[in-house]
Amino acid sequence: MTRSERAASSADGITWDLDDLYSGFDDPRIEQDLNASLDRARAFEASYRGQIAVAGGPTPALLLAAIVELEALSEQMGRSGVYASLLHAAKTDDPKHGALLARTREQRVATNKHLIFFDLELIRLADDVVASLLKAPELARYRHYLEEKRAWSPHYLGEAEEKVLEEKGVTGRAAFVRLFEETLSSLTCPYEHDGQVESLSLQQVLSRLYDADRAVRKAAAASLTAGLQGNSRLLTFIFNTVVLDHKSDCELRHFSSPMASRHLANEIDDATVEALLSAAERHHATVHRYYRLKARLLKIEDLSDYDRYAPLFSDLPECNWSTARQIVEASYGEFSPQAGAIIREFFDKRWIDAELRPGKRSGAFSSSAVPSAHPYILMNHTDKLRDVMTLAHELGHGLHQYLSRQVGYLQCHTPLTTAETASVFGEMLTFQQLLATHPDPRTQLALLCGKIEDSFATVFRQVVLTRFEQALHRARREQGELTTEQVNQLWVAANQPMHGDAVRLTEGYSSWWLYIGHFIRSPFYCYAYAFGELLVLALFRKYQEEGPSFVPKYLELLAAGGSDSPDRLLAKLGVNVTDPSFWELGMGLLDDMVTQAETLAEQLDKAS
Repeated sequence: MTRSERAASSADGITWDLDDLYSGFDDPRIEQDLNASLDRARAFEASYRGQIAVAGGPTPALLLAAIVELEALSEQMGRSGVYASLLHAAKTDDPKHGALLARTREQRVATNKHLIFFDLELIRLADDVVASLLKAPELARYRHYLEEKRAWSPHYLGEAEEKVLEEKGVTGRAAFVRLFEETLSSLTCPYEHDGQVESLSLQQVLSRLYDADRAVRKAAAASLTAGLQGNSRLLTFIFNTVVLDHKSDCELRHFSSPMASRHLANEIDDATVEALLSAAERHHATVHRYYRLKARLLKIEDLSDYDRYAPLFSDLPECNWSTARQIVEASYGEFSPQAGAIIREFFDKRWIDAELRPGKRSGAFSSSAVPSAHPYILMNHTDKLRDVMTLAHELGHGLHQYLSRQVGYLQCHTPLTTAETASVFGEMLTFQQLLATHPDPRTQLALLCGKIEDSFATVFRQVVLTRFEQALHRARREQGELTTEQVNQLWVAANQPMHGDAVRLTEGYSSWWLYIGHFIRSPFYCYAYAFGELLVLALFRKYQEEGPSFVPKYLELLAAGGSDSPDRLLAKLGVNVTDPSFWELGMGLLDDMVTQAETLAEQLDKAS
């Protein structure tokens, strides 16, 4: 990507300032913190080994002192690791960044070897001892932390085994995740259009799938397919290896199914997840209705996979970085002045990296960093109106992470099931702001369709990805190492029911699973997106009904982070996610949105 190509985006120069963590990759404080956290871990082990799993259990005061020190040294260790990962994400092709990332991961393993005993001693305590400790006022702040540790007790191995797994993880799964990310960041796709061929990055070619010109979208699809197929041997091997590693981990830790560890981490049961997945699948007809409407609006008889995200009109306004900022700031600020002030900090203090550049990780994320600092956001702004929603989404995460710092390093992170709450809620706020900013009926229809497509991608597509992942893990277990063609078949089989006869899945689409990082970074992550979207639809309805009185309760939910279970936190807002009928509410609202789009399209037809 040339400098002139990057300058075409108004976000050129919008890079984050990581100085609140360290001044640079060669900052001597990085090494000092790594060594200091290791020394503290050794001292922690010397002080507390054998003091937890004692007859009658530790005193609340002793356990509190241990947890407080564990939290402090963990944050010190985490600070350098977060910094290294952010540097690497911003420019994955810089060997110095890769080397620092490896150094922090290796040191983390060395440090954790002195901490493993603590969890193992905790889980050996008798139930009545733990029940007494959980009632102790001194430990009230860490009650849920202790509950969660106990929940994992059936899945811990012995200390020697845990240390081996910790040490081998750096050269095992973590190494393959890094290889995957660096491969995608450097992947190039041969894009051929109007007799010219150019080499595009993955992010560039994915962006062209949103182009108003169908020929551009079709060429982008072919380009993406070619780029992925050119790397399919390596990527397929990475998938096979990571899936096999997950199988081994599940067997070693005595999990009953490939998804069981994710459910435990998400503090959710299998029946609730299956109710969510099945509810989405029962409503595939809503998806088919919408895509038939879109085909009619685009005047395309054979709507294809590369048409799904096409803008309805070629003359839709673009949105530069400054305007995107104004819209998102206003969205959060009108909801809550406190939230708006926090969002402004992200812009004013340069906590966002939005420019396009070679070697930068594709996609978008918000890193919580460490509570003593603040979150950082990475995205790739292309001046499209849809980028406003991406910005709103990641700033929702940022708001959540910023507020939850108060509960400390050990409990600020939420389960994935509620991790998407603030991000999707922020999208809803911004969507309403966009509608108010663009009163033209054509633009409003385009915005509505864009929101529907985003919701479909967050609900129905994530369910498809979960079903594909289930099939992938099952096939790898039953058939051994899979070929690219075998996985292609699993991908098409999982996608076909959602698209039905409303969308034609092209031959090249069969290999598009190869670039989806969640399968590699976080197995079975995807259903959490669907959970979050449907949960937010219910919460947003409550906000519309309750008005300003809803706001403090919502912000309190975010500030709680992971300091309590999702069902207890959500019950304070009147939500019961364990009720299977709960998911039908969100599905009904999505169906209503499609009906609104159909009605608005008819009105525009009559007016034309």
